[in-house]
Amino acid sequence: MIFKFRIVLDINDEDVFRDVEIKEDASFEDLHNSIVQACDLDGQQMASFYVSNDAWEQKDEITLFDMSDTMEESEEKKVMSEWAVHEMVNEKEHKLLYIYDFFNMWTFFVELIDITEVEPSVDYPRMVASVGLMPEDVPEKKFTTEKAEKELDEFDEFNSDTFDQAGYDEFNEDWN
Repeated sequence: MIFKFRIVLDINDEDVFRDVEIKEDASFEDLHNSIVQACDLDGQQMASFYVSNDAWEQKDEITLFDMSDTMEESEEKKVMSEWAVHEMVNEKEHKLLYIYDFFNMWTFFVELIDITEVEPSVDYPRMVASVGLMPEDVPEKKFTTEKAEKELDEFDEFNSDTFDQAGYDEFNEDWN
């Protein structure tokens, strides 16, 4: 079978996504390499996939390399080269987060959007759609959920006047 993934860059200003087809028995490392190539990334940085739920919360991590210090830690790690895509993702709408370059945090939402038959004359993996241009710099993250917006609003309301009204000015005098 062929898995068709939509890879969407976490960016609020415009749509940037790529659709990639890959064989179900390909490794996560193959999927990683397909994303790197489709998104014009340099391929020189660490990366991880995270199995995700519908709310895009990070669950099990699948790392590019095993960086464990001990054998015990190593046994718990999932490494991209050792896991086939179908072992973690096997139904339409299954979701993954893909983080590339942990210093800059390029973040992609990866969703299985279709499962089709292998076409004998096609070389896989392949990019089948490309929308938008990849930015030169990592997009700045913006909070867009209602919960995050509410928390930011509450934080904005909290200021030094609040401390003074609550009697915290006495606390500050003790530290001086």
